[in-house]
Formats: sequence, C-alpha cells, structure tokens
Amino acid sequence: MRAIRVLIVDDSAVVRQTLSEVLSSDPEIQIMATAGDPLIAADRISREVPDVITLDVEMPRMDGLTFLRKLMSQYPIPVVICSSLAEKGSETIMRALDSGAVEIITKPRVGTQEYLRESKVLICDAVKAAYESRHKLRTISEKPLMVQPKLSADVMLAKGTVNRAMAETTDKVVAIGASTGGTEALKVFLEALPPDAPAMVIVQHMPENFTAAFAKRLDGICQVSVKEAEDGDTVIRGRALIAPGNKHTLLKRSGARYYVEVKEGPLVSRHRPSVDVLFRSAARYAGKNALGIIMTGMGDDGAKGLLEMKEAGAITLGQDEASCVVYGMPKEAVKLGAVDHVYPLENLAGAMLRMAKTPL
Repeated sequence: MRAIRVLIVDDSAVVRQTLSEVLSSDPEIQIMATAGDPLIAADRISREVPDVITLDVEMPRMDGLTFLRKLMSQYPIPVVICSSLAEKGSETIMRALDSGAVEIITKPRVGTQEYLRESKVLICDAVKAAYESRHKLRTISEKPLMVQPKLSADVMLAKGTVNRAMAETTDKVVAIGASTGGTEALKVFLEALPPDAPAMVIVQHMPENFTAAFAKRLDGICQVSVKEAEDGDTVIRGRALIAPGNKHTLLKRSGARYYVEVKEGPLVSRHRPSVDVLFRSAARYAGKNALGIIMTGMGDDGAKGLLEMKEAGAITLGQDEASCVVYGMPKEAVKLGAVDHVYPLENLAGAMLRMAKTPL
C-alpha cells in the first residue's frame, strides 16, 4: 500500500516543520505539501488532492473553520484538527468536529524525550485513523509504530479477580469506549437516553482541555447529566462521566458507592486515557454488575479490557461495522470473543437500557 499523502496547513513555519518531521518518521506517511494559510492550501489542492489534511484553526486570510466547511462541500478529504491546548478555543474545535473533522491532535512542542515519543504515536495514529475513515469497506491496516512500546493496562492496574463479597448492587454501571468517529456516536447514543439512565463512565480518545468542552456540549443537549470526570466523582444514575484528556480514568468502589479515580500514567494501548484501563477497572470493581460498550475507533484499545469484563460476568455490546466511522476497536473485540451482542449505533442505547434491567 502506498504511503498516506498529507497536506499540512498551519501559519507557523515552526509547526509546519515539526509536523513534517514527526509524520515523516512513519514510513506509512508522506508529506505531500505544506501551506501557510487556507488560500495557499486551496490552490495546492486544486492541483493535487491529498489523502489527509492537518489543519490549524486560527490562521490569516481565512480561519480554519471556514476553510473546513468550504472544503467539505467540495473535497470530502479527511481532516485532522491540529490545535494548541488553549481552552478558550475548545468550543471552536467542537464546531470543527461537527463540520466534518475526524480527529483532534495538539500541536507538538519542545519537551522531554518521552513526550516527543508519545507525540509521534498520537499524531501519526490520528492521521492513519483519519485516512481509514474514508475507506470503511477496506481492510484496516494497523501496523504498529516502533517509536513507542504498546503497554497494557497492567501498568495502571494489575489484572485480578472480582471481589465477590461486594459484587452485587441495585444498579448496573456502564463503561463505554470510543475513538475516531466517537464524538458523533456518543452524541447519538447519549441523546437517546432518559434522565434516569444507568450510571456511565466514558473514555473518548481526545486531547486534554477539549474533553471538558465536549462534555459541556453534550450536557446541554442530553437528558442525562454529562461532565468531565474529576478524581473522586461519584458514579450515579442519570450521569455520564467523560474521562479527561491526557489522564487515565478508572472505576472504583467503596462499599455500595462507585466512584472514579483520575490519574497520570503512560500511554496504554497507545492512548491516554485508555479504554483498556477503564474496562479492566470495571471488570475488577463492578464484575457482573457492569455493562461494557465498545464503539467506533481505530486500533484495538478496549478489546482486551472488554474480554476481561465479559469473563467477570459483565454484559458486553459492540457497535456494528456499517455504523462505525472506523471499524477497528469493535472488530478487534469481536475477534477476541469479547462482544456478546452487536448493534447498529441507533439501537445501542435501547439495547443498553433493556440489558441494564437484566437481573444479576
């Protein structure tokens, strides 16, 4: 397979150079061109269409959001938003996702060797995921990068058995994992739920700061309460907690009370937050009282964790291939035998509500 051709659009020459170096380090990616603003990019696209575009938001002559909307109406090219960590711009990023962008990455900056290695993994994976979003009917190629070892959930929580002495409570707890295409999938899923829906903890692969804006937006349109998880938050009926970007989130239990632990840690299954970490903690601390759902996304984060949930007695659901933007994570979970039931996105909420009433 030929390399993925990328057009980098950013008004900073330093960022263009850095992104070029990071992406070029992966043999599966080729820099087609760079552009200092959207008008230069438009001229370049008129001569050669890239496979993926990385796009800044704040640029001269035309802002990135306007360019994205124009682009989607003429050339439906996968776009990765490349933004700074400024929280004030996070709402704009949410609008960019609504306008057709498929991934978000943060701009690479000077840091430790570990930071630079992790940045390469996250940036290159985002470009590959964006590319795969245009080819749903093709077999997904997921060759691992050599720049970062693929750590398992062991680094955050050792695998263990369910504490049977506290395995039963009145309500089920739902653990959900999603990646590429997940922002829209979660919106569809959560909007379909009543205000007294089961307690939920969600991992959506997204950079830090943006998860707060994502949660706030969902909270404004859904009947359930949605918030970015904070360490110690209680997991209760009628509320969905979304793992903050760049931190792992685990489900814990004290007596009859479930709560979340938000903590630092390395990339697990190439991500932070990791679905595998959440699912393992759900298997450990909720056991058969849990229900796991794996949604659209590139890679295999969550597949092993979902299997652990199933082995602990949890009910497990997967989004079907036809409704996934990228059928990676659910496919890998199905291959492992971790998924009890497969549903199209529009039926997942109803299925979850029915199964959450299943007697323990």
